[in-house]
Amino acid sequence: MVAILKDEDDIGTFTIKPLMIINRILQIRPKENITNQNEAIALWEKKISKTLEKTIVPEGEVVKLIEKSPYPLNLPYAFRYYIFGKGAQTSFEFGSNDVEATELYPQVKYTTVSEYLDRFV
Repeated sequence: MVAILKDEDDIGTFTIKPLMIINRILQIRPKENITNQNEAIALWEKKISKTLEKTIVPEGEVVKLIEKSPYPLNLPYAFRYYIFGKGAQTSFEFGSNDVEATELYPQVKYTTVSEYLDRFV
């Protein structure tokens, strides 16, 4: 599964602009930002010039961890599982009234995953 990573400022910019559009659903899915967890980790490793140790956790164990961890400690696990594991942001198709923000407003520069990660290097 893949996820779509977005910067908060970009969401605000794209959300305000379509106020004049009637009967349209705005999807914020910049093509460059559609990635999976392995790709995001590989990009991060490249930026920090290190290879991270990775542990593969079976899906069932992740679900148990989410269920057993007390709130709010379970939130990071749940978010990652539903976004990357279940594809919560990409598991649906565009409808006939949907429009993608970067196609509607190609002049607006959005933050790429790479640019976002640069903030933490």
